[in-house]
Amino acid sequence: MIKLIRARKQVHRAMPPREIALSWIQIIVGCVLGGAAYPLFLTPRSIAPGGLTGVAMILNHYFFWPVGLVSLAMNIPLFLIGYLRIGGRFVIRSLGATVLFSLAIDLLPFQPLSDDVLLCAICGGALLGIGLGLILRGGATTGGTDMIAKLVHRRFPTITVAAFLFALDFMVVIAVWVTIGGSEALYALICIYVSSKVIDVVMVGFTAHKACYIMSSAWETISKKILSDMNRGCTQVKARGAYTMEERPLLLCVISRQELPELKTIVREADPSAFMFITEAFEALGEGFTRLDADE
Repeated sequence: MIKLIRARKQVHRAMPPREIALSWIQIIVGCVLGGAAYPLFLTPRSIAPGGLTGVAMILNHYFFWPVGLVSLAMNIPLFLIGYLRIGGRFVIRSLGATVLFSLAIDLLPFQPLSDDVLLCAICGGALLGIGLGLILRGGATTGGTDMIAKLVHRRFPTITVAAFLFALDFMVVIAVWVTIGGSEALYALICIYVSSKVIDVVMVGFTAHKACYIMSSAWETISKKILSDMNRGCTQVKARGAYTMEERPLLLCVISRQELPELKTIVREADPSAFMFITEAFEALGEGFTRLDADE
């Protein structure tokens, strides 16, 4: 999947037993949920969600080979190459996740929930995204292609990891178009898109924070109110206006979406002519937000 390498979390060398257990709980639950997406929605409708699992889906369509077993057989050599070239706990953990995920695909005794192909593409992509997102939060992936992508990038720096994974997914969709049909290829694209978006939601949550930048002559009043009234931190960045050449601090603060109206009120009351722009901060870690080591 395109989003896998972008969203992957690095695992520290020394982790407390509690965090190790939590990681594996997320991985196991993610494998069950992601694996369930195949018998419930994807396999019966021949919807291939990219990657080597998508290749296994094409083979299943023609030869009825088990999707999970075939995917595992293709992934294991890639993991071995990745371990020999890269090494590390991440490779071992990802191999374990891949085995569990493949077993879940083939062994979960679920019957298809719908005959509507579009509904299966959307729901299957969503359930798969939830599962893969949990696996990523646990510090693993389910694709040996990630390791190969890193090796290709090392050998050819102009080829990015994301570009390699995108090319792989694109080739799988083209293969579905040629071997199964154009409609199935379009449904595969829908599934890939939905699962990618859901992975992002699982990784960073629904509520994106806001990064607010404020330029005002009343910067001192505004910063004090942010600290006292909102109980939020505020950073003063040295800045100079290009027109007036006047130096004054640029205020930077990160707040939740719900706190944005209060901040606007503070700025408006202190200086109606202030300049302010707001951007998305998809994840905020540290004091006042999620602990920096909470996901590790």
